[in-house]
Amino acid sequence: MKIRLVLIVVLLIAVVSSAGLLNNPENRFKLELDYEIGFTGVIFHTIQFGQTGTVLNYVKDGGQDVLFPYQRYTAGLSIGKHTVYFLYQPLTVQSKVQLKNDLIVDGVTFPAGSGILLNYGFPFYRISYTYDVLRKGNSYLALGLSLQLRNADIYFDSLDGTKFVDNKNVGPVPIIKVKGAYWLNEKVYLATDIDGFYASSSFINGADFDFEGSVLDASLRAGLLLTDYLETYFNVRFIGGTAKGTSENSDSPDGFTDNKLATINFSIGFQLK
Repeated sequence: MKIRLVLIVVLLIAVVSSAGLLNNPENRFKLELDYEIGFTGVIFHTIQFGQTGTVLNYVKDGGQDVLFPYQRYTAGLSIGKHTVYFLYQPLTVQSKVQLKNDLIVDGVTFPAGSGILLNYGFPFYRISYTYDVLRKGNSYLALGLSLQLRNADIYFDSLDGTKFVDNKNVGPVPIIKVKGAYWLNEKVYLATDIDGFYASSSFINGADFDFEGSVLDASLRAGLLLTDYLETYFNVRFIGGTAKGTSENSDSPDGFTDNKLATINFSIGFQLK
């Protein structure tokens, strides 16, 4: 139902844009709308809550060795060489497994042989600004900054209903952005879009506890111009990151977290402009 609704909205916008109402050539403003759909494969994923907690390998022992649905929504507004983007990236993976070994999370033990629901929710919102440092025709290279808002919801729920541990976190993440496209001819192009950073929170936001983290969201796209207002493309994207440290504000007994994630995403997409 959700995918059907998105497709209906895309078709309605396409009708509007074909009528010349989405982007008037005489206007300074240019609007772009992107929608991607495909699948996610988890390359590597481990997590640990609590210094004495288990290092859980989600791929080997947590049911993340299969493919998961993938979607991505982006809107961009350009004024000359300046562009502002707004992104919403759903990223929630659920799996049910029978534990091979005891799993200790924040001091709570889920015994070997028991069934458990694992929810890893890490969707994020991102606003970005870029400036075209090079442009020739439709080809360009742009540099800028992004501010990402993470919205983590990670929990462990025993299937018999006796044990439950969750870890929730919301916070801003500053990121460096590089974006570019090279048109091979009037119809076909290659493009890249990279957001990434590595920093300690004491440097970024003055936190008084040890913490370090990284984010990398990098894609390579091959696109085709279908009409003056509609493009389609195939996209390969890496999304990954790390977070390690001890927070005094955590709900866990000692506040320690160590989270490492790497995913590869394959999608087809459509851009209205």
